[in-house]
Amino acid sequence: MLTPVMDDQLSCNLPGNASPKEYLLDVPKPTIVGLYGVPACGKSFLLRQLKAKLGEQHYAFYEGSEVIDGLVLGGLPAFKKMPPNEQYHWRERAITFISRQCRETNRVGVVAGHYSLSDEGESPKKIFTDADSFGYTHIFYLDVPAKDVARQCLEDTSRSRYSMSVEQIEGWMCYETSMLEVICLGNGILFGKVSSTPSLLDKMSIRLNDIRRHSEEENLARVVSIVDQMVNSKTSRGTLDSMLVFDADKTLCAEDTGNLFWHLYYYQSAYTGCETDTPLKPLFSSEMWYSYKAFRQAMLFYENVEYEFEALCDGVASSVVMHPDFIALLRAAQESSNVGVVVVTCGIRRVWEKVLAREGLSGVTVIGGGRIADGYVVTPEVKAAVVSRLQDHHNLYVCAFGDSPMDLPMLKAADEAIVVVGDERFRSKSMDDALLKVITKDGFRAKQIIVPSTSKMRLSSNMLPVLQLDAQRIVAKFTKTPRHLRVFHATEKAAAKLLMTPTRDASVAGPSLRAAHHDVGRYLAVEFLAETLSVEEYPIPHVQGHMTTGHRLLDEESTAIIALMRGGEPMALGVNEVFAKAMFLHAKQPEDIHEKALAGKKTVILVDSVVNSGKSIEGFIRHLQAMDATIRIVVVAGVVQKGALTKVMKPLGKTANLSLVALRLSENKFTGQGGTDTGNRPFNTTHT
Repeated sequence: MLTPVMDDQLSCNLPGNASPKEYLLDVPKPTIVGLYGVPACGKSFLLRQLKAKLGEQHYAFYEGSEVIDGLVLGGLPAFKKMPPNEQYHWRERAITFISRQCRETNRVGVVAGHYSLSDEGESPKKIFTDADSFGYTHIFYLDVPAKDVARQCLEDTSRSRYSMSVEQIEGWMCYETSMLEVICLGNGILFGKVSSTPSLLDKMSIRLNDIRRHSEEENLARVVSIVDQMVNSKTSRGTLDSMLVFDADKTLCAEDTGNLFWHLYYYQSAYTGCETDTPLKPLFSSEMWYSYKAFRQAMLFYENVEYEFEALCDGVASSVVMHPDFIALLRAAQESSNVGVVVVTCGIRRVWEKVLAREGLSGVTVIGGGRIADGYVVTPEVKAAVVSRLQDHHNLYVCAFGDSPMDLPMLKAADEAIVVVGDERFRSKSMDDALLKVITKDGFRAKQIIVPSTSKMRLSSNMLPVLQLDAQRIVAKFTKTPRHLRVFHATEKAAAKLLMTPTRDASVAGPSLRAAHHDVGRYLAVEFLAETLSVEEYPIPHVQGHMTTGHRLLDEESTAIIALMRGGEPMALGVNEVFAKAMFLHAKQPEDIHEKALAGKKTVILVDSVVNSGKSIEGFIRHLQAMDATIRIVVVAGVVQKGALTKVMKPLGKTANLSLVALRLSENKFTGQGGTDTGNRPFNTTHT
């Protein structure tokens, strides 16, 4: 018979007959941070300090025992008299109550709790529950010196504590941390240790603020900002046309610097603790895989060795041997005025900054994580996003170099992909299968560079042609930028948000919607097309009676604007309003465009409201190419799906003189039908 819960504000009645575990699995998970450690390590004191420093606007602070005291009729005295199964029930109710309250108030919960408890003379007994496994998102263990805990046990007069030896406390701490590491890894809970020097309060404040503010979206935004700063810095010194993007570990060298780091740490500290293997292998073999969460956990591993971190990076960097041919390639790229180079690594940024500086390559930007202070982590998806940002926002031709399945998203996104193939003993064992899959199923095309040259190639030279690593030849190739799709868009601009609003508003249709599309076309013509196609000067009469200089589109009379019917017509008319001397045509299918109509034309502007899969626009581009392989083609659209950009437009850009101008690039694969169809809404014909 369970003791009844108090019928007050602390009651935590669950829907139906759901258990706390079932309830926690079924509801959105708030951020709950556990502060764990042996008794007398300072959890309660730290909790009070954090509450005073951080306040309660964004955080809710809980003493686990106080929550139980409020939930159980009769409080803690009654709870302590219960049999173990009833105590287990109320502990699960406690974390469920905390989770519900934090979710409803949208605050980060910070809970002082215990993994195990011990009576005098007995071994510690686990009190951590299944509901705790599902409730917590983070657990930090207070790694306080055992001698300090022993002293606190003797000096604490506020509660009854039995004395323990330093050896007993150390054994208890080792037991708890080893068990928590396993539980947290298995349940996707991020786990870290926090030492007491110089200040537990400062360290935990930094960690909590980072947890509250950081997200996968924020992480990507920070990386994108670094990419933009890097490109802007390089373009301030001249024109930048191409970018070489390199993975680091097992690409620029044969070593895995993450494993080197941890082996060096264990060697230098004569580590004899609870764990003997490096923490990275079980982490990336867990269900977290190579996710954002997994790399955030790796970051906490590095925080655990904060005082040795810089010295360990020095030691690892000194043992890394870069492939000489890659050193030559990076130096040649660094000296080129219009070819940039960046290293993007899932590993430790500081290690690679030190390695590159040693080789005289300190000017090469390294995008990589390591610790909280770095501000971000690098995942395979982030690597791909770096490439896309360089292409879509900065209009750079990107060649990417990588060695493992983690690099495939980046390699697939690049204009050119080069797989670095190392010694069979050290290279990725799963890369052959991963390559075969993307080549046969996705049409992925790449070349391979073999370093050292005595290594066995991957797959075959037919599937993956072998490229010689000749620094001067590679840089010379990219100095003459290969033909590629040039992309211009206003996705992040305030103007795009304003112009896009009426086109997305389901209540806007007919003439009002046509006018909105017309405005989009006019904006894109002024903002991007004039820049893309260039302008020329011509004389105009000034209002004061003399002649002055005006500007118009370069070769405007040799330009054809083609509205793809029907959805593209309103936007095309907006473009035509700006370029009034351009020829205006309609086309529903490629065959509607006749060679005679385009005689003498140098540029064709294809206008559609939305590019979804890209298949329709591909037909028009290939038709124009067949008529004139040299004609300049610009696709103008309100919205372009990212899938069409990567799968259709970019491949076409390798053979056609092709540019894309869009108001917005979208990840949304929605294709309008009926009332949402952009081909019918502007004309009030959705019923047809």
